[in-house]
Amino acid sequence: MDSRKCGEKDQMLHSAIDGEGYNGSDVAKAPLSTSSVQSPDTQHPTIDFDGLSWPSRGTLQRKETTKKEKEEQLVKLSGAIRTILECVGENPDREGLRNTPERFAKAMLFFTKGYEENIHTILNGAIFHEDHEEMIIVKDIDFFSLCEHHLVPFFGKMHVGYIPNGQVIGLSKIARIVDTFSRRLQVQERLTKQVSRALSELLQPQGVGVIVESSHLCMVMRGVQKTGTITTTSCMLGVLQSTAQTRKEFLNFVNRK
Repeated sequence: MDSRKCGEKDQMLHSAIDGEGYNGSDVAKAPLSTSSVQSPDTQHPTIDFDGLSWPSRGTLQRKETTKKEKEEQLVKLSGAIRTILECVGENPDREGLRNTPERFAKAMLFFTKGYEENIHTILNGAIFHEDHEEMIIVKDIDFFSLCEHHLVPFFGKMHVGYIPNGQVIGLSKIARIVDTFSRRLQVQERLTKQVSRALSELLQPQGVGVIVESSHLCMVMRGVQKTGTITTTSCMLGVLQSTAQTRKEFLNFVNRK
């Protein structure tokens, strides 16, 4: 097949799942005011393309791989790790490293398993009609993610709150949503917004607030090498963004020991 036609076909296949090339003309706007700054990550709903949630190029392909294809991918990834070991001056055939390429390959697939998870499957119907209009907060949710710039971990705590609008979500599902988005190659700013937007799309609440506090090994183990530093990001939607008193209430709950 002509290479140009192949490229055009690939572009059409991925145009619906690639944030940069995503045509969102037929996608409904998010109901809540989200950000004054527009970008591919804020213009479109979080829960999209069969629940894959902001999928990137190749996400759908990974999700739909057969058992044989997964085995082939594991071999390919293991080979890449073996090459890395050779390039840093190691002998991948010595006893301690003999099985490291395959072990690391399996670990990397686990670290990024969020690419394969479907938000609606994770929820499993755990959204319930409830006449509750006061703030609900789940604090200190542990998360672990990989910085997409250096592929080293960043990890910490996430605090998630929302004010229902006739619907509540099972509390454990909030933690599962955090896991889905954190188990990907990420930056903290995007992770914060993705979790808040996901809850907004799923529940249509009066407001959502997410605060993330984490330590980045990319600035601890390398670069400026500053230990003990904590990076904090937040995303407020709906009344938590527009109403100072409501936002203050949320922050007071989060800061309460």
